[in-house]
Amino acid sequence: MLLALETATDQCSVVLYDAAGIRAERLDTRAREQTRLILPMIDEVLAECGLSFADLSAVAFSRGPGSFSGVRINAAVTQALAWTHDLPVVAVSTLQALAQHAASHLGLSCVLAVIDARMNEVYAGAFQLDTSGVMQPLGAEQLAAYDAVSIAAGVQAIVGSGSLLLQGAADLPRHVELGATANDIAYLGWSAFQRGETVDAAQALPVYLRDDAWKKLDQQGKK
Repeated sequence: MLLALETATDQCSVVLYDAAGIRAERLDTRAREQTRLILPMIDEVLAECGLSFADLSAVAFSRGPGSFSGVRINAAVTQALAWTHDLPVVAVSTLQALAQHAASHLGLSCVLAVIDARMNEVYAGAFQLDTSGVMQPLGAEQLAAYDAVSIAAGVQAIVGSGSLLLQGAADLPRHVELGATANDIAYLGWSAFQRGETVDAAQALPVYLRDDAWKKLDQQGKK
């Protein structure tokens, strides 16, 4: 049984997942409530299935990029659970999860996933569906200005909160309403877990892309 967590964007969601698919889930779309919601939601899905942490095989989490506080919360909760209950961890890219959401909900096979990074920048990554139904990266994830994001050949649409901010590629559809949830983290996490792609708690680290994300706004960009 896999526990999947997503707090890297404005929402908070938790899923229990196994070979049969989703066993229990919780989703709350209230912004900036992840710290208060995440632990009770975990308890709720376990209770719904009559399970305890001893029944879990791994924890999958959205490792970013995304909201600085949301990514940090997700990593911290994951590390605490993994250390306390001796569980392996699957770290899933938030951009990959967003691309997977586009594949499952819109039937798209090649997308540019884009999350608003504020300060006139976006996090972006291109992904293509493989034969097993998993969105795989077409190069490195980017932190770039609105007019500097490179768009891979074959991209069918731009998806995510930064979609409308992107300049160029005017002929591509934009789906700003799409966002990753723990369902997408669970799907990708289960696939990776089956392949043995896990890390221990100490390596369950957040990915910000912006190196100075921990600084105050008036310090960012300064050495």
